[in-house]
Amino acid sequence: MEETISLKEIFEVLKKRLLLIVLLIVGAAGISAVISFFILTPTYQSSTQFIVNQDTSESESVDLNQIRSNVEIINTYNDIITSNRILDQVVEEMNLTISAGALGGKISLNTSQNSQVVTLTATDYDPAVAADIANTTVEIFQEELPGLMNVNNVNVLSEAVVPANPQPVNPKPMLNIAIAIVIGAMVGVGLAFLFEYLDNTIKTEQDVEDKLELPILGVVSHIEEKDMMSLGQPVSINQKAERGSVSGQKKKTV
Repeated sequence: MEETISLKEIFEVLKKRLLLIVLLIVGAAGISAVISFFILTPTYQSSTQFIVNQDTSESESVDLNQIRSNVEIINTYNDIITSNRILDQVVEEMNLTISAGALGGKISLNTSQNSQVVTLTATDYDPAVAADIANTTVEIFQEELPGLMNVNNVNVLSEAVVPANPQPVNPKPMLNIAIAIVIGAMVGVGLAFLFEYLDNTIKTEQDVEDKLELPILGVVSHIEEKDMMSLGQPVSINQKAERGSVSGQKKKTV
């Protein structure tokens, strides 16, 4: 027989485990905040732009085919910029303590479709170092390009600068906390239904009929220990029964 669950039962389960869900949400948000604000090191980005154009030393007129060719060759330039030949010189020029491969992981290149402008973005824990990496990489690339491809068609459009109040790009505490809250809520709800599914204790008369398939013969009032003492004196059986009938005690199923 297929078991179904109603919305009322769902709300009852969530209400029953509300404290667990709230604690998980608060705990996840707190852990995320501590990690984001006090453990993770902020990273900064700085960008420079250069433009790939026709070689003015050979032609003074703008040729559309030449522009299209420049756009296509940008991919080759991107590979050259991130090559060890360029990055090794950047490491040596800036006296960096990282390898060329590690430096390549700090650099990203981006260009819009059909655009001759290339944006080079450098990432580092120090905003000033990020700007220096971006500018030095493009500068060395410009110097090496004529010897590599016998062309000189790269000009710097804008250099990387350090703003007065640099803002880190990572971590993003508010985003991390929001994600942690969602994850905490999902885990809390999941655990609430898991605990409810694993709970096979009998609590009501209906549970007896559903799980044990036995008829209900009757119920006996449950007398708590505090009801058996009155001012430190034992209570008679008649008094116990009277207290049990008046105070609306819990019931035990038999």
